[in-house]
Amino acid sequence: MDVDLHELFTRAAAEGARHRATVAERPAHPAPDPAALAAAFGGPLPTAPADPTAVVDELVAAATPGLVGTVGPRFFGFVIGGSSPAATAADILAAGWDQCAYNEVLAPAAAAAERAAGAWCKQLLRIPETASVGFVTGAQAANTVGLAVGRHRVLADAGWDVETDGLFGAPRVAIVASEERHATIDRAARLLGFGQASLEPVGVTHQGAIDVERLRAALDSMAGRPVIVCLQAGNINTGACDDLRAATTLAHEHGAWVHVDGAFGLWAAASPRTAHLVDGVELPDSWGTDAHKWLNVPYDCGLAFCADPALHAATMSYAASYLTGSGARSDFVLGDLTPESSRRARGFATWAALRELGSDGVADLVDRSCSLARQMADRLMAHGATVHNDVVLNQVLVSIGDTSRTDEIIARVQSEGTCWVGGTRWRGQRLIRVSVSNATTTEADIDASAEAILRAAKRVS
Repeated sequence: MDVDLHELFTRAAAEGARHRATVAERPAHPAPDPAALAAAFGGPLPTAPADPTAVVDELVAAATPGLVGTVGPRFFGFVIGGSSPAATAADILAAGWDQCAYNEVLAPAAAAAERAAGAWCKQLLRIPETASVGFVTGAQAANTVGLAVGRHRVLADAGWDVETDGLFGAPRVAIVASEERHATIDRAARLLGFGQASLEPVGVTHQGAIDVERLRAALDSMAGRPVIVCLQAGNINTGACDDLRAATTLAHEHGAWVHVDGAFGLWAAASPRTAHLVDGVELPDSWGTDAHKWLNVPYDCGLAFCADPALHAATMSYAASYLTGSGARSDFVLGDLTPESSRRARGFATWAALRELGSDGVADLVDRSCSLARQMADRLMAHGATVHNDVVLNQVLVSIGDTSRTDEIIARVQSEGTCWVGGTRWRGQRLIRVSVSNATTTEADIDASAEAILRAAKRVS
């Protein structure tokens, strides 16, 4: 079957552009009929080939009723960013080019873009320029990589080669982390064979940052044990950041490996107005963050950084006779730093986002998100709402009246469609959580969304 690829790809791109151009005009979340969605995509597997243009048309028709406005300006759930114009276009190109970004032999352009984008990210995030960078799917993978490299290091210090001998019979590693750590740390502990029982929770301050004195007491009690300390840049509920300088210095004095989960909060380093929140960010041993949150790169794209590139590669790489450049011990190939060999070329979109914004644009994106979050808090408080956190970044925790009504308020907001907010439980209370990280969000969007939340609260009362 002859296919006009130019017409087909143009058709698909035009449909994507139409979605982006109109997403702000539609409800932030659709109300699809699950049975209708299943029927549109379901049915018996066809036996005969189909015209690609017809397939694209069928896909658009089937998917449109179930598309969520996550890329729109009033989606405030789950700390999901938007997708900048250049980054989106670059991702379209990446799909068309279909490069497997394992090494320079398979994808020289993808490798060059990834190395350049990684270097720019290190500069923005104030991570040492000598650190290695692996492009992964997201913060879960980045945190897993960081803990895996830490596992290698702390067990090697204890005289155990985990890469050769595994964990059976190995000294038991303690993973010291905040009581309010993100759940990806727990899952990483399970995936890496530590088990959740290896987690040693440390108490936090009133805003959810790790208590350094309690950390000191915990580390003192573990003298002689292999220890990985997980710090946080951006508490998922409050946005609070751990004292990276004090906590890292203390952990290193105890011989621990320090990993920073900075899924969104690490980007505070990109703005002079918020960089103080991550003072000392250059000191830890590994870091994880997302580009598809505050940098507004299309899903999926995360970054795993390591201060010791050789250790990073020794943990993640493998060698095979057919893989040119695999397992190199200098100038590591891209796939040496990630869990995957089959890797989409995430560097193109990340490079395009950074090239479009520049360092000033990234700083402005962070600043505007924080300012809009404060605006949301102010608008709601002016009408009797209670904001439960210090709005230092882009997170707002709010309740309106009796917190037993929170879920009903959230449900009304979500069904009304002006915006989408989620709920969380913090300090024993069920609260509304607002996360602002989309570059297209405006003051008018915040005002309209605050009004929608207040309307919903009035209808519940």
